Amino acid sequence: MIRHCVMLNLQVDAQEELAPVLEGLAALVDRLEDCGGFVAGSNRDFEGKSPNHPYGFMFDAKDEAALRAYAEHPAHKAFGAKLVLLCEGGADGIVVYDIEVSA
Repeated sequence: MIRHCVMLNLQVDAQEELAPVLEGLAALVDRLEDCGGFVAGSNRDFEGKSPNHPYGFMFDAKDEAALRAYAEHPAHKAFGAKLVLLCEGGADGIVVYDIEVSA
């Protein structure tokens, strides 16, 4: 299983516009057969290691093929483009980790 983790360096005024984008991504993950468990929220950053990424989301994909299906889906591309516009530095304001985890 692959846990897809995305951290966002949001522009100061982007919070209101973020909600519908995350709702759309969550709905997409729910529709894809081998993906699930979408969660999103504020980065509490208790260790002070990631202050530039105050928000993030993650979900689980069965395997690389499932994650690729998500990445190539037209809805992901559309919502991803919106996320880029909401982040400081555009795409540079988004950090992605795909972590292989045991089920």
